[in-house]
Amino acid sequence: MDFASLPFDAETMLAGLRPWVECESPTFDAPAVGRMMDLASRDLIVAGARIERIAGRMGYGDCVRATFPHPSSAPGILVMGHLDTVHPIGTLTKLPFRRDGARCYGPGIWDMKGGNYIALEAIRQLARAGIATNLPMTVLLTSDEEIGSPSTRDLIEAEAARHKYVLVPEPARPDGGVVTGRYAIARFNLEATGRPSHAGAAPGAGRSAIREMARQLIAIEDMTTADCTFSVGVINGGTWVNCVTTSCTGEALSMAKRQDDLDRGVAAMLALHATSNDTKFEVTRGVTRPVWEPDGKTMALYDHARTIARSIGFDISHQSSGGGSDGNFTGAMGIATLDGLGVAGAGAHTLEEHIIVESLAVRGRLMAGLLATLA
Repeated sequence: MDFASLPFDAETMLAGLRPWVECESPTFDAPAVGRMMDLASRDLIVAGARIERIAGRMGYGDCVRATFPHPSSAPGILVMGHLDTVHPIGTLTKLPFRRDGARCYGPGIWDMKGGNYIALEAIRQLARAGIATNLPMTVLLTSDEEIGSPSTRDLIEAEAARHKYVLVPEPARPDGGVVTGRYAIARFNLEATGRPSHAGAAPGAGRSAIREMARQLIAIEDMTTADCTFSVGVINGGTWVNCVTTSCTGEALSMAKRQDDLDRGVAAMLALHATSNDTKFEVTRGVTRPVWEPDGKTMALYDHARTIARSIGFDISHQSSGGGSDGNFTGAMGIATLDGLGVAGAGAHTLEEHIIVESLAVRGRLMAGLLATLA
């Protein structure tokens, strides 16, 4: 099949992607994520899918499963992506959808609305060309990946278990390569407790929870090694500036290339204790993503993708990557998983997030080739 000749047009795709980017969908705003699911659902229905809306739980948004008619009931291809972003409502005022030469900016455009959109366009292009897929296709769009998928992991794993392949259009690597493994990630909830007093009249009578948390932050990040990293990304504490704070909470993240290293990191985190007898400090374990190490099935899938890429006119490398994705779960299950199939760009989770517009068509052709030829 000559996938290079499929009429993918980056400018047309960008116009279709724009409403997705301008529908802000931060993880913690379930109605906003729901509006994004509505947009994607309509586009998928027009593309021929049967849509199932899966109710959210734990306060997070709904998910969408889209299936396409196919004569076979064999385990097929699962295209898996998330439509939640880290950007709060109102980010469009600071990071509007904006074209600047070869780049286009917008919240969530690279991570990962652009990647989900190229999967949709690949499905449409195959249908228009009358190219039948060898295997059934399912698209699963989830609502809480940016916080570790606490409410959707069971859904992801159950759906993946019914499929032979999992394709994840998360952002492409900086060199345009794909992801064949991901590091293990653990999240932690932190809580420091102090003793109250009036900060102006009797500051010495109190014990500041914020001070305790500040000491712990330094200790936590100083545990970072080449094998296991630690960072504190969220801290909340204090109500009145004239009160010595009695409660301060935080969230920390640890990442390791190997599960054994992460396990040691988890043990070190859970062993932390207060720096004085006048305060308390507690660490509880949050969401964990297992390490995904590439196996023979995943590498065979990569080799297949590389052959398609070369037939289109480019090459793709592969790597294990940090950052985490829902591919951690499916890869760790032993299902052939290929991640990083999305668009080229940079600036994820920042006000410089952008894609390289031309890559919409290039990566769309690669996705179409995979969907059409996997068997």
